[in-house]
Amino acid sequence: MDLQLEGKRALVTGGSKGIGLAVARQLAREGVDLVVAARNKNELDAAAAALAAETGRRVAGIVADTASDDSVKRLVAGAVAALGGLDILVNAAGKPGGQAPPPKLAEITDALFWDDVNVKVMGYVRVAREAAPHMAANGWGRIINISGLAVRSTGSTIGSMRNVAVAALTKNLADELGPQGINVTVVHPGLTRTEKTVPLIAAKAAASGKSEAQVEAAMVSNVTIGRLVDAAEVADIVAFLASPRSVAINGDAIACGGGIRGAIHY
Repeated sequence: MDLQLEGKRALVTGGSKGIGLAVARQLAREGVDLVVAARNKNELDAAAAALAAETGRRVAGIVADTASDDSVKRLVAGAVAALGGLDILVNAAGKPGGQAPPPKLAEITDALFWDDVNVKVMGYVRVAREAAPHMAANGWGRIINISGLAVRSTGSTIGSMRNVAVAALTKNLADELGPQGINVTVVHPGLTRTEKTVPLIAAKAAASGKSEAQVEAAMVSNVTIGRLVDAAEVADIVAFLASPRSVAINGDAIACGGGIRGAIHY
């Protein structure tokens, strides 16, 4: 299926690694010119150069911190200048879940909470706020917010709160921006295989005295497809949502964790 993305212009935050990088790669493969943003300049420059060489598309990297309003304003202005406009925004800048045990109630400090929410919730607001007028001026746009399946389960208090907030933000933006031709959706990955997965599994195996295979099997015991979803598979879903083909989906949440047993979502 032709996603009709050839020549579109995208900004991907958190685009130097993980799901953000996978999304940037898939968009570029579909013919999208893009700006990737991240805080680490060395990682960002390497990612942008690799994507451009691999896909032949125009790819620029802009160092940015979505926790800063001024930084976000410079980012979006720079992206528009580099690309000549903006059609697609993928908000993927945020601390990935599952990298460390979530804090218990007594361990949740104001600083810990606000640092997390300032990046993944308010950071998404900042970038969308700057990007949406450029899309509205063209009468077309797509905003995809990367959230997570902690939105649908307990076990990570801050993770659940921030992801619920991202889902609420998404629906509110969809209602406001939909009449201007801008569709807004949220994607909920579960445990996802990225470049951090191998060392994470190795560390858990060493700490528990189990084999890496046993650790990974335990991680996916509640996943109906029986394995970790790869970041590239999440990116396939995001690429569709970024395309004109996804026009019938607006304000909705798409889970892509391989199917979690038990709960019914409707």
